[in-house]
Amino acid sequence: MKQYALVIDHESCWGCKTCEVACKQENGAADGIKLIYVSEDGPKMVDGKPDFVFQVNVCQHCDDPPCADACTEEAITKREDGIVVMDYEQCTGCELCIEACPYDAIAFDPDKGIAQKCNLCHHRVDKGLLPACADNVCLAHCIFFGDPEEISKRINEPEVMTL
Repeated sequence: MKQYALVIDHESCWGCKTCEVACKQENGAADGIKLIYVSEDGPKMVDGKPDFVFQVNVCQHCDDPPCADACTEEAITKREDGIVVMDYEQCTGCELCIEACPYDAIAFDPDKGIAQKCNLCHHRVDKGLLPACADNVCLAHCIFFGDPEEISKRINEPEVMTL
């Protein structure tokens, strides 16, 4: 089975948050629920100029997801392609997965009484599409999705612009 990876070049992120908007539109997450979010650190003065550092935070789709181990309802599973998904129908809202996640990537929706996390838009991936956050919405082009080896090649090779 083909393996997938979501890779984010944090140094290239300039904090536009279009990934957040694309995710919210695609998944219909409730107000206050972010399945991907951009945090900001700064401004700090660097060479007399203000500098910001942005960090894109999203589920890491761990090799051995602690959230899945913590879920007593087995609502969180890891697919053969590496995508860690949460079945919202099975979630009882116990919040054990939230406590277990080392990346603060699971949110609680108090209106629905369930936990929610990035499912890597598996409904899109299964149709051969990219996750919403990686589907060419990132203005800084810092979110990559696909085969881990191919992503590594794309990131490490300098882009050549032709006219």
